[in-house]
Amino acid sequence: MLKYIKHNLESIDGVAIYPIISLVTFFTVFVVMLFIVLKMKKSDLEEKVNLPLEDD
Repeated sequence: MLKYIKHNLESIDGVAIYPIISLVTFFTVFVVMLFIVLKMKKSDLEEKVNLPLEDD
């Protein structure tokens, strides 16, 4: 099954750019989210941590 997919992908010009774009997109989102979490106030973080445990 994989050889059929590999054969089809090899026939597409420039298909090697897609894994690079995916990696850059994932890395960018990960770094941005890490930055947001590290810059978050301690009080806001504690509120979000306890959110699933609260009853409404």
